Amino acid sequence: MQRTPHHRSGSRRGLAAAVAAGALTASLLGGNAASARTDPGAPESMATTLSLPSPPGGANVKVLVFHASATEESPTVDAGIAAIEKIGLSGPEAGRFRTVASDDPAVFTNGKQLGKYNAVVFLTGGGDVLDPEQEAGLEAYMEAGGGFLGIHDAARTEPYSDWFTGLVGARPAAGSPTSVQRATVEIGDRQHPATKNLPLEWKRPDKWLNWKDNPSGDVHTVARVREITYKPGTSANGWDHPVSWCRDYDGGRSFYTAMGGTVDSFAEADFRDHLRGALDWTTRISQADCKATITSNYTAEKVTQPNQPGKNDQIGEPHGLVTAPDGRVLYIGRGGADSSVPVVTDWTDPDVGKGLGQIHVYDPKTKKVTLAGELTVFGNKGGGDELVKVEEGLLGIELDPDFEKNGWVYLHYTPHDKLDRDKQMAVRQVSRFTLDLTTNKLDLSSEKVLLQWPVQVHSCCHAGGGMAWDSKGNLYIATGDNNSSGFSDGYSGNNPQPNYKGVSFADARRTAGNTNNLNGKILRIHPEDDGTYTLPAGNLFTGKEPDEGGGKTRGEIYVMGVRNPARISIDKSTDTLYAGWVGPDAGAPSTTWGPAKYDTFAAITQAGNHGWPYCMGNKQPYRDRNLPDPSKPLDWYDCDHPKNESPNNDGLVKLPPITSNTIWYSPQGGGVDYPRDENGIPSYKVEDQKELLPWLKGGGQATMNGPVYRYDAASTSADKWPSYWDGKWFVGDFYDDTQPRHAVLTDPKTVGKGGLPTHAESLKEIIPVGADGIRNLMDWKFAPDGSLYVLDYGRGFFTSDSKSALWRVTYKGGAATPAVKDLARKAAVQ
Repeated sequence: MQRTPHHRSGSRRGLAAAVAAGALTASLLGGNAASARTDPGAPESMATTLSLPSPPGGANVKVLVFHASATEESPTVDAGIAAIEKIGLSGPEAGRFRTVASDDPAVFTNGKQLGKYNAVVFLTGGGDVLDPEQEAGLEAYMEAGGGFLGIHDAARTEPYSDWFTGLVGARPAAGSPTSVQRATVEIGDRQHPATKNLPLEWKRPDKWLNWKDNPSGDVHTVARVREITYKPGTSANGWDHPVSWCRDYDGGRSFYTAMGGTVDSFAEADFRDHLRGALDWTTRISQADCKATITSNYTAEKVTQPNQPGKNDQIGEPHGLVTAPDGRVLYIGRGGADSSVPVVTDWTDPDVGKGLGQIHVYDPKTKKVTLAGELTVFGNKGGGDELVKVEEGLLGIELDPDFEKNGWVYLHYTPHDKLDRDKQMAVRQVSRFTLDLTTNKLDLSSEKVLLQWPVQVHSCCHAGGGMAWDSKGNLYIATGDNNSSGFSDGYSGNNPQPNYKGVSFADARRTAGNTNNLNGKILRIHPEDDGTYTLPAGNLFTGKEPDEGGGKTRGEIYVMGVRNPARISIDKSTDTLYAGWVGPDAGAPSTTWGPAKYDTFAAITQAGNHGWPYCMGNKQPYRDRNLPDPSKPLDWYDCDHPKNESPNNDGLVKLPPITSNTIWYSPQGGGVDYPRDENGIPSYKVEDQKELLPWLKGGGQATMNGPVYRYDAASTSADKWPSYWDGKWFVGDFYDDTQPRHAVLTDPKTVGKGGLPTHAESLKEIIPVGADGIRNLMDWKFAPDGSLYVLDYGRGFFTSDSKSALWRVTYKGGAATPAVKDLARKAAVQ
């Protein structure tokens, strides 16, 4: 290692003093790869023209560690230099480099010398360490394609330069903690060489900086520090607290990490691996994508037009979408009609609730929409209270795995002609239809009914409806509990008393908590070509259990204990099922009845009981209630040994144990948890609560589960989302304020076992929120070309309006950098 000292001249000290006084505040921007401009207000003698190779450095990779400081030199400098030198001398031969350390800023005006370095590391302290001419030299170096790595206090360097602020990405905020604290770092980028080998949750001590302005969205964040694991001080950034990031900047590559604030950091094997990966990219030894979360790289646009007056020619009441292998998008309307169509709510009228469930097809090749067909459904009773309105109708759509050959479309709906107006009961069914692949018209006469079951429709709500396929050709069907939200004060839907003509409509133990009922479940069947189905092995029940006398289970049930699973998805690379369901209505927890409303997401790897109406979240129990007086609380439910003792239960009393869920949120926050007593019962006191998932909360809330993205490297699509998102699960909410619209990472070791997500990335800038954005997210799916389609419900309920639309979100950030031709050693492209 070569280390050269620097002795400041009197003129430099005078210039620094002038800068500190505010005499020089202009930033040095722009330029080209061969020359650097100077501050137009600077003396003419400062003009510097550098001759730099483009890109700087070569196959004999060299790294300059620059460690000047306007104040006392940082105590981490020697440890940092030694660590970088060791990194350069170790590891695979193709990744090695030479290290030169210096505190002499004159290197930035010596083009012959500066041009030999593949990357420059700023291991600097605070203050102004470069005069305008030297900063111009650094600009010219970056414009020529150089690499920059800033470590910790480098963010305090050149405080008067906007250009340098852009280079490092952010500036520390006053009030940042000064003590060393142990905290958890969430690794969101599992592909960048700086983070791909690090733990998902990296626990380490350091000095943690807060930011004046959060750089997320302007830079590509690869790691965040989890503020709930330490004391972040008065200027805390919240759940989105970037700690390491990168970006392509001004022609070159910039990586910054706020870690490395202690001498001991540089002795950590993982931190050295972090620096090694950052240097791999900045020196051009390897490629990396530092564009994937920069919001300006994404475009969201509507692909449908508002309906013509009195027609639903473009879109019905949005309720679900699916993408075909050839790129076509099929999307459904539940049954709410144009506002000009009368709504019939009188049960004595044969047309009560009659509506049209519409199927539209959008073809991205022609950019045209076709109304493929309409089903006459029970699903148009408008708004009002839960004894008036209805959420039935056309609820779900899926395409056969061989859709390109057979044109088969599966629809989950409530046919109007099977309505029993006297008993106010309906039939829900899943049917297969054939679509003419040439005309995009649905042959309604081709219907084959696979599965049907009764639902009460005296009261609304919670119909569910989502469907999805696994890799083995099994079809999953999500059904809601079909119960009123009233009669239990918004807590457990377990009031056995309200009924209409003998059918309970407020007791989810009759439905979701009942092993012999298909409502409040996620079913799994294997459709056969003749329109029938078989039952795959591994469901929760076989349907032939001898328990408690037999005849008390349904073999179609894969998951029980879900309330309103409107959207489900399956990652076919793992066959993990992802689901979300809406919770009850209680706005706050109750020490008498249990938790507040929890909207829920679950990653499900095997058949199980997910709790409703007995337990929510991470096994937080409700209070039992029963006849003769349901207003009086009984014992707390036992989440590990639940029993269904409702008089409305015709299934097993002894139920499967309850599995904790992955994500839950309420108006109080995300992942709310409480201290528990000796019996495991939470306190349910707001003042005791802890937010395990501080990146989300609710209020008005309605989960809309999304897909897991899988990157297709073979695709030539110019619109596909980048590989950064590969394996990330998209979770969202109908609403767009504090509710989730995020991509999350889960730990393969704990997924499906109640393990919390390890990292979350906000999508609210990429999938835009607000009045003119996608305010009411109803469904979202990736197309084969890697673009994302999103349904916006619109601004009214039980109808479509001018804001109801199908959107497409595409990526234009380009390929990883540096270009293959600019790699220092033509190493293997990542």
